[in-house]
Parts: sequence; C-alpha cells; structure tokens
Amino acid sequence: MAVPKRKKSKAKTSMRKAQWMRKLKSPALSLCPECSQPKPPHKVCPHCGYYKDKEVIEVI
Repeated sequence: MAVPKRKKSKAKTSMRKAQWMRKLKSPALSLCPECSQPKPPHKVCPHCGYYKDKEVIEVI
C-alpha cells in the first residue's frame, strides 16, 4: 500500500481545499431578454423557450 514519505504542509492542504470552495458557489444566472426571468447563461430559457431572440422550444 502506498504511504506518503513526508507530511503535507498546511499550504498544500489549503490549496487542495480551495478548489472545493470554488465549486460550492451557486451557478451564475443572467436575465432572459424576452421574459426577464433568471436563466443559466448560454442555455435556452426554461420559462419562455427562447435562445438568442429565437423560439427554440415550445413551452406549455
């Protein structure tokens, strides 16, 4: 079984844990130009079905 030869420093441990903090943030949201509802950027709006001023899907 592999065993570390030396103890990991506090700086290395903090650097590793810093990546998790970046991933824990909530996703960015932008406003849809058609219906002004929040939506993920570069995605079809789930409320009205528009993407880049074109209706892509029909929302019922």
